[in-house]
Amino acid sequence: MRHKTEIQIRFNDVDALGHVNNAVHVTWFELARIRFFDDTVGGDIDWEREGMILAHTSISYKTPIYLKDRIEVQTWFSKSGTTSFELMYEIIRKENDGSETICATGSSVQVCFNYKENKPVPVPERWLAALTA
Repeated sequence: MRHKTEIQIRFNDVDALGHVNNAVHVTWFELARIRFFDDTVGGDIDWEREGMILAHTSISYKTPIYLKDRIEVQTWFSKSGTTSFELMYEIIRKENDGSETICATGSSVQVCFNYKENKPVPVPERWLAALTA
């Protein structure tokens, strides 16, 4: 299942070269990850006991993005380990002719973490069930 998050490009996302700065992509992945997680897992989560930490992220840039582009981030679950899970991303530009262009791809690994005990914990079963549904 691919989850779609529309992105509003802000003027301050654009650098001196006239395109969206590469660091902004990480912020868009974060925004999409939060919306994806809220819409798939949702519910009342005790973030101190069953939170998560971003352990790794990677991005491959395909084509520049500009201020007036219409952008969405598509997010989906990839795989799970004992205490971690991976999400995948595509930043898609909606073209005027109705086609789509992949502007960037990426992934992130989140480690489930108990902040009260300061240690990784297994991926909660209800999270895994929702992520894999």
